Amino acid sequence: MSNVLAGDEKDKVATFGWAARDDSGILSPFHFTRRANGDNDITLDILFCGICHSDLHFLKNDYGMSIYPMVPGHEIVAKVTKVGSKVTKFCVGDIAGVGGTVGSCGSCSNCSEGFYVYCPKMILTYSARYHDGTITQGGYSDKLVVDQNFAVLIPKSMPLAGTAPLMCAGITVYSPLKYHGLTKPGLHLGVVGLGGLGHVAVKFAKAFGMHVTVISTSPSKKKEALERLGADAFLVSQDQQQLQDAMGTMDAIIDTVSANHSIQPLIGLLKTSGKLILVGGPASPLEVLAMPLLLGRKMIAGSAGGGREEIQEMMNFAAKHNITADVEVIPMEYVNTAFERLQKNDEKLSE
Repeated sequence: MSNVLAGDEKDKVATFGWAARDDSGILSPFHFTRRANGDNDITLDILFCGICHSDLHFLKNDYGMSIYPMVPGHEIVAKVTKVGSKVTKFCVGDIAGVGGTVGSCGSCSNCSEGFYVYCPKMILTYSARYHDGTITQGGYSDKLVVDQNFAVLIPKSMPLAGTAPLMCAGITVYSPLKYHGLTKPGLHLGVVGLGGLGHVAVKFAKAFGMHVTVISTSPSKKKEALERLGADAFLVSQDQQQLQDAMGTMDAIIDTVSANHSIQPLIGLLKTSGKLILVGGPASPLEVLAMPLLLGRKMIAGSAGGGREEIQEMMNFAAKHNITADVEVIPMEYVNTAFERLQKNDEKLSE
């Protein structure tokens, strides 16, 4: 049961987490309070929280919008321990998932369609100001209080450690596949990067029956892509002959890379009317030549996540097809080393 504090802090939830105090990004123990459980809120005991590359960008203030002290983490799986009087979607004992958004305006067209992630007043799970003026803190902590509308029900069959990253990595690749009609068997999908996002994209695409080519700078990942994940082909992005041989063969490409990189060679891999969909978040601007887009009627698109119903749909689809993220479970005390490894592209981590 959550601890109850006395005086003016009565009913607020005492919470322990790990926070960065500045843009060094170094995390250390941090005691703070969550808001009291409101009528529409659920209180959660956090079981697992994934490590995402965007956490690293926020810790380092690469986007120029970080608020310290910062408790990161937005790939959360947790047990419901308390529900508000108006909560209808959860019961005590349920397992809930929370992703990158914990609030929105509730009245714009995006919110009315459940796509709060695109609301102009969307509130991030951490490093943002909530409706009450407090700073949101994320999942590298033991407890969370969240509005029921920003959580989804995790199917009972799902292994929880491998499910946590689906709340970000999973929906980040699932949503654009659905939105752009890229779920038809036989379509050829390129997946750039085989980290947290990329390996889940391969799993979803294969479950949809697509032909999948993994595009990577690391030849060492070929065996993993082909033999363990079931990709149909592997392309080394720095091999000019391989790029030339694959020109004009792909219906779409999902680019999951968050590090700075050139997207121009990827455009050449697309068929006429092909789509290059960016789901990573490089901190520096990307450069592209216009003519290859014009002459091929090609599209560069972006996608940041999905709506509430879509996340639940994704989770149910994952349960049906036994899709989870490949993770390495680590203790919180190891988190700073984990982020060092993430910077070196060793990305199979969950905590």
